[in-house]
Amino acid sequence: MGGREFPDFDLRAGGVRVRIGVPGGEPGQAEMTLAGGISAAAQELGMVADPAGLQVLRVAVSSGELASVASFWSTAFAYEPVGDLRFEDPLRRDPAISFYRLDEPRPLRNRIHVDVSRPSEAVEAFRAAVGQEPFGPWGVALADPDGNEIDLVPGGELPTEISDARARTDEVGTADWRVLFGAMTFYPTTSPAQAGRLATAVAALTDEAGRPLLVDLRPDGVTIDSGKDQWEEDTAGFVTLAARIQSAARELGLSADPARLRFVQFGIDAVDVAAVKDFWTTVLGYQETPRGYDLYDPRRLNPTFILQEMDAAESERRRQRNRTHFELLVPADLVESRLATAVAACGTILPADRPGTRTAADPEGNELTLITS
Repeated sequence: MGGREFPDFDLRAGGVRVRIGVPGGEPGQAEMTLAGGISAAAQELGMVADPAGLQVLRVAVSSGELASVASFWSTAFAYEPVGDLRFEDPLRRDPAISFYRLDEPRPLRNRIHVDVSRPSEAVEAFRAAVGQEPFGPWGVALADPDGNEIDLVPGGELPTEISDARARTDEVGTADWRVLFGAMTFYPTTSPAQAGRLATAVAALTDEAGRPLLVDLRPDGVTIDSGKDQWEEDTAGFVTLAARIQSAARELGLSADPARLRFVQFGIDAVDVAAVKDFWTTVLGYQETPRGYDLYDPRRLNPTFILQEMDAAESERRRQRNRTHFELLVPADLVESRLATAVAACGTILPADRPGTRTAADPEGNELTLITS
């Protein structure tokens, strides 16, 4: 099927995203036929497409040491190359990373940073490979050869000792699950039919529990995810649900592969947090979490943002152009409206760095490059 035998399905409580073929590639006849069949099936179910929800957020890093910096990031994330200096999550859940040649020295610390959580054994292996001791206020930061910092956070396991009587996990357990900000598990599958059976079982269990989960079907497996912090709202209830899902997967003959899991989020340091927050929520269609410190995609398809207050006295750092910025893939007919939205949210349109792109900056200069998908 021109690159992928099975589409990517992202199942959410409010909708389904379907992706066919290889990113950046031209769809062939097989892909067009499959797309038509999926559209017809959706219409039969009374579902209506929402093109405004089609966006993919990526992160981009500019560097004077492209090879070593790209190697650091791609290994920290456990990503695979998908093109010239672009790397992608093999499960196509977390944001891809692109690398560009740095045009000028930018020695000061970025105002944009990245948090990555992976299973603890993967984090320890990476720390040993780069020969760094973690640093920073949380003791998890590592730096690439240019000084770009990544908070690489070791994940843990779901708690097994819950006093609530609902959480009888001793019969099956939750060994398949990992806590990487959210609670998640991944089951490799051998066929679309097997993936579909697992997704159907998960849907039935989540409906019964009244707890919608993020379920992503890929050609080689199924990821089940609570979403960031969502499992903590009712820990005992979630642990019970996780154990039931694990039991259902085992009954289907599936074994988990937690090593392939990760969580990625972005942070922005800002002096005027309210203005920066307004820009990003407006342009991306994000919302603020009830806890107040995260911005999230209400469709639960794109990564979370956190905003952190910055000392206004750091004037040089505030003036320096970041080495890291964001890229947003959107349909071509939505680019102008997104740019207008950015300007309305006190953003600035910048000269294009590359053909076929448009760039907006938030009130403090953090950049978003729009790319037509």
